[in-house]
Amino acid sequence: MDYYNRYKDFLINGKQTVVPFLTIPSRVTDQQYLYRSGQSRLDKISFEKYGTPYFGWLILAANPMYGGLEQNIPDGTILIIPYPLTAALQDYKSSLDTHIFYYGR
Repeated sequence: MDYYNRYKDFLINGKQTVVPFLTIPSRVTDQQYLYRSGQSRLDKISFEKYGTPYFGWLILAANPMYGGLEQNIPDGTILIIPYPLTAALQDYKSSLDTHIFYYGR
């Protein structure tokens, strides 16, 4: 799996601009994960579910009630894990395209 660089669309004239927090819709194929404070970490969950530690941000996009911050996830929370990864990334890219269409970069 190639790394998806979600920051590349927000480089303007070599300077990084703000990357918006986007949500992705749920799918019937999504999985669930019991989050344990002090034991669970989004990079570890990403590695377990996707085989790569780089998609914790995508898990947060599927769980917008925590405001995009892992430290806001309470112990014992059931997280939605967007699955499969390819479809979840397509959903993210679609949300990103819509955001850029309406608000620009």
